[in-house]
Amino acid sequence: MKTKDLRNMTDSELNLKLQECYKRLLNFRSEIKVGRLQKPHEINICRRDIAKMQTVLNERKKEVAK
Repeated sequence: MKTKDLRNMTDSELNLKLQECYKRLLNFRSEIKVGRLQKPHEINICRRDIAKMQTVLNERKKEVAK
């Protein structure tokens, strides 16, 4: 997901997407334990998306605090 797209979303949409990514990451980790994970690189993509979303949310919190 691109940062530009994330910046255009509202806070509630971002929080919803963030929760979805956390659930996907949890599923990926459980698939690793079972040995069924087909695309291990998806974990890194999901983690990066989570970091991008958290960064955008934190930037908005800092703007409000000013």
